[in-house]
Amino acid sequence: MPADPRAVLTQPSPPPDATVAYGDHPDQLADLRRPAGDGPPRPLVVVVHGGFWRAEYDRGHTGPMAAALAALGHPVAQLEYRRTGQPDGGWPNTLTDVLAGVAALPALAAAALPGRVAPGPPILVGHSAGGHLALYAAAHDPAAVAGVLALAPVADLAEAYRLDLDGGAVAALLGGGPTEFPDRYAAADPSALVPIRVRTVVMHGRLDQQVPIGISRSWVAAARSTGSPTSLLELPECEHFGLIAPDSAAWPRVVAALRSLHDDLPPIDAASRSR
Repeated sequence: MPADPRAVLTQPSPPPDATVAYGDHPDQLADLRRPAGDGPPRPLVVVVHGGFWRAEYDRGHTGPMAAALAALGHPVAQLEYRRTGQPDGGWPNTLTDVLAGVAALPALAAAALPGRVAPGPPILVGHSAGGHLALYAAAHDPAAVAGVLALAPVADLAEAYRLDLDGGAVAALLGGGPTEFPDRYAAADPSALVPIRVRTVVMHGRLDQQVPIGISRSWVAAARSTGSPTSLLELPECEHFGLIAPDSAAWPRVVAALRSLHDDLPPIDAASRSR
């Protein structure tokens, strides 16, 4: 693991095998990666990148992660979406882009990667703000999502606003705070969207300085109290960026959690779960 955990954000990766558009806007697209080997078709894995929804962070920084997942035999799509700091980013387009992309990408990927993508909805892997978007998509269109692996997700927008995470990131996304735009928070905040009926694994490092682990703990507790099929894996020695770095100590745990969301792969070891 590099001395600077943020190094993964600029780490080079192999080019994608294809890029597809799910809409007319230049940011409504996704990079596709063909799974290694000759295994059976598997559900598409849609990687939803983080960066606090800001324009300066795009899908490029998930290249190493996506390439590593493809090397393990998963068909992968790196979803792009409109972001804050762009004229038409933020509410509601950032959110509706993700819904549109998640719905369209399985068919687009199946056409671009023939014989490698199983029919049916994708598994979403979202990191940080991407974790928020993955939970949002699963709550709003559960039939379009087979499972969610949420890595250090911003799972409570009202609390993230109160904590002023990343210097006003939530206000930039939704236009202001919960008292100004209660309807937007009610529609977009995962803490207001439980129960969630999609199988969900939340992973969070206890050393995370960008998104406090308490946000995940509170969201999972609330989700489970409503009967949601949700679990929390806490990583004692992990910070924020190790969850998306294939050379980190946390990476095998990320892979195991993803496997647990596949019907055709052995489930994650129950002994590794942290409640």
